[in-house]
Amino acid sequence: MPLIQILALAFLAFVTSCNAPDSSSGSMGKFRVESDLFLAQFDSKTDVDDLHAIAAVATMLADPRFSDVRYHAVAGAYGIQEGLYVPANELFEASFGKNWSDAHTDFERALSDVTLLVTNTLKRGGDIWIAEAGQSDFSAALIKNVETTLPQVNIGTRIHVVQHSAWNESSTSPENLVYVKEHATYHKIPDGNAVGNGSPGFRVEEPLDWRNQITAPRLVHIWELALGIANHYNGRDNRYTNAAIASGGMDFSDVSETCWIFGFDQLENAEQFFEAFASP
Repeated sequence: MPLIQILALAFLAFVTSCNAPDSSSGSMGKFRVESDLFLAQFDSKTDVDDLHAIAAVATMLADPRFSDVRYHAVAGAYGIQEGLYVPANELFEASFGKNWSDAHTDFERALSDVTLLVTNTLKRGGDIWIAEAGQSDFSAALIKNVETTLPQVNIGTRIHVVQHSAWNESSTSPENLVYVKEHATYHKIPDGNAVGNGSPGFRVEEPLDWRNQITAPRLVHIWELALGIANHYNGRDNRYTNAAIASGGMDFSDVSETCWIFGFDQLENAEQFFEAFASP
């Protein structure tokens, strides 16, 4: 690589690290570390891009800057779209440990478990930040539960739902989408599939040399698992065929929402993502 390119990459990494959020101030972006709860919800139906998104969120949460962030993930948070689910329990366990619920296998148990986490957070004065890597149907059921449990709390200002995809909105039950928009603070950000629109663009059709950045054994395992499962199910049994992943690229576009919540929305593309969260 020419010296000028090496210097340019080094300068970009320096600028990114200087501008990156730091939890030492008590907050990261919009998220208050001492009180708030982060919910990462994935539909995994039928696009396999969620597998890459799970690995990318796990990569962010493994960063020391996120060490005090309280989080929980939800699998199977899908809407009314047709097609088969993409099972990835092993990936959820590797990525989130015990901090995840399976709404695909047992919706009511997942809803009950997450409701308890949310209500406890709200009682302590914290807010809820939901990154919807999918549709709003689970969010609607969650908000209804919380409103019943905590009628005295102003849910509309305390639960934040972040969505980037018009397709996800159209694949949500219309009444549930209306409910979420009316009963929570709904943030619609630019689509994370594109670069240069105000959100990080985390969809790339060319292979990325992520192994030069991600070297921690646990994260390498998570990414290998995510890539393997995604390649196995991409287009299989009439599931949606993700062209970027089929061509050897990556698609973790849903992670634009997580970046927006935690103040990393200045990242432009997938390359910068791996530079920002490279293993120590």
